[in-house]
Amino acid sequence: MKIANRRAATVCALAAGTVLLVAGPASAHVGVDPQEAAKGGYSTVNFKVPNEKDDASTVKLEVAFPADHPLTSVMPQPVPGWDVKVEKKKLDKPITMHGEKVTEAVSKVTWSGGKVGPGEFQQFPVSMGQLPKDADHLVFKALQTYDDDDVVRWIEEPQEGAAEPEHPAPVLKLAAAEESGADAGDSAADAKSAGKAAGKAAAAPEEDAGSGSDTTARVLGVVGIVVGVAGIAFGVLAGRRRTA
Repeated sequence: MKIANRRAATVCALAAGTVLLVAGPASAHVGVDPQEAAKGGYSTVNFKVPNEKDDASTVKLEVAFPADHPLTSVMPQPVPGWDVKVEKKKLDKPITMHGEKVTEAVSKVTWSGGKVGPGEFQQFPVSMGQLPKDADHLVFKALQTYDDDDVVRWIEEPQEGAAEPEHPAPVLKLAAAEESGADAGDSAADAKSAGKAAGKAAAAPEEDAGSGSDTTARVLGVVGIVVGVAGIAFGVLAGRRRTA
């Protein structure tokens, strides 16, 4: 029995190791979290940077912002131990945002000065907007620099229906805000209906229990009266017999 258990444990361990080996490379890409945001809105996007090397640390991340869909509001959140630099570029054609003419937009954000060690990852949050309404996704090409001077270029744009490239660029998918709002409203309505149903279901047993208790009390009362009357009758008859 012990040998069988040991064999089973060994098989499970090997299976788990295989899963980790298969899943490891796929999850080691520089990416964005969340992977989807609403069109026309503002969102805080985390650039997630895993360290792929066992003998070197990540010391710099450069993220290029799309020129075909310029973002006029880009605000990086401070990350302890890291310096951040925001670069802007003059737009070929000015755009209007909130009634004001905008002539430049962020072209690149660079983080440096910190370290992401082997077996670790770091997130770099950025608040950005206004996200375009006429696009289905945004591509952020990134460069990851290690302290051994190796630079990994995450710049290959994934193509629908094609195999994932070796170094895919981070992609933020854009969805219609109306669809997201409708889904949220439906979920809230469903939750509210479920709550009401649960309340009715909880109240029903209590009502049944109360009704059952009343019926039981009434039956016991009637039985008590019958027993009492029978006792009195028995006493009267017994007295008459003794007198006779």
